[in-house]
Amino acid sequence: MLSEILAANPADSFARYGLAMEHLSRGDSDAALSEFGKTTDANPDYVPAYQMSGQTLAKLHRSDDAKARLKAGLQAAERTRNSHAASEMQALLDELELGY
Repeated sequence: MLSEILAANPADSFARYGLAMEHLSRGDSDAALSEFGKTTDANPDYVPAYQMSGQTLAKLHRSDDAKARLKAGLQAAERTRNSHAASEMQALLDELELGY
């Protein structure tokens, strides 16, 4: 269903994020990360995509990539005034920078 929505409207951030989450739930991190990237390429203010891709990268022990993604997400959260997501991303970023 999400693929059909995206075929009709490839820039649908909500559907693309949903597809990324579906890939993630099936254990396909690479496909999920690709879709998260497409989401933020089309909509640079779609904060959840930064947050989930940062978490995914951290779980994959790709700390440098996770840090970069979280920093970009913090900028998006600031633009959209999403303080809740910003605090969660900042906490993960702090952990990564401390080497946890």
